[in-house]
Amino acid sequence: MTLIVGLVLLAANLFCFLLFAHDKAAAVHGERRVPERLLLLSAAMCAAPGALLAQRWLRHKTRKQPFGAWLTLIVFAQACALAGLVVLAFQPE
Repeated sequence: MTLIVGLVLLAANLFCFLLFAHDKAAAVHGERRVPERLLLLSAAMCAAPGALLAQRWLRHKTRKQPFGAWLTLIVFAQACALAGLVVLAFQPE
């Protein structure tokens, strides 16, 4: 079960990274862009690490506001949820 969850999370983060990469390429070539709402939604679907990695490596959407604030909020919420799951997992019965 853990392997399946890990693979799903890996796939979600890879998809998010590739979506950011596609949007960056579209921006460079003056083509139709991926809506910011879709980029944020993909990050919110347990793929914030992929979004952050793409943002840093591709230097994409680093100064755009309020996009950056929303992405930071998503990362913070996911980190809190993960911390809560870790605490619950190690609770004595």
